[in-house]
Amino acid sequence: MAISYSSGIGNPKNSSEGIDRLRINFDSNLRRWFNRNIGLWHSRRQYFFDDEKPVNLDMFINVEKINDNNCEFETYRFKWWCEDQMDFFIKRSTFKSEGIITVRLQGHQLFRESSYLSDSSSLSSVRQVDEHELIFESNYDNWYILEHTRLIDQDKFRSRVIYSWLNDKLKIVENHHEIRIKNPN
Repeated sequence: MAISYSSGIGNPKNSSEGIDRLRINFDSNLRRWFNRNIGLWHSRRQYFFDDEKPVNLDMFINVEKINDNNCEFETYRFKWWCEDQMDFFIKRSTFKSEGIITVRLQGHQLFRESSYLSDSSSLSSVRQVDEHELIFESNYDNWYILEHTRLIDQDKFRSRVIYSWLNDKLKIVENHHEIRIKNPN
């Protein structure tokens, strides 16, 4: 399948050069956005489960870039942990109080070796709203996840809203307010 683009002069051209140029611009914007997230974050979360009262939880997330010298994709490691509130994880065994997820950003897709609600690998489609916000859409193990993540105030804060459906029923809504603790840049 060929993709056409127009140079603005004459007939549209079929060219992989034009496609590559567009892909590079898109990739560099996403890579820049991911690199802006590198560092240690304090994540203050609120979970809504069906008809239950909201649950508040504090966690920490460390985001680091893994240098693999591959120009086609970039690799990042997300490590998270919770220092207290273990009752939450006993009651909600699907959730993990600590863990590591390695992701690979390639084009407009994010490949995860494992997922937060499952040990299954997953693929997320990535849409960029503007220079500060991305939307991730994931499907795995009967879960459909829609996540909006926005960087705020020169990357000092992040806002994340996550909707999770299990078998087409909305099961979890999460609001995360995250404060950058350490920025290695």
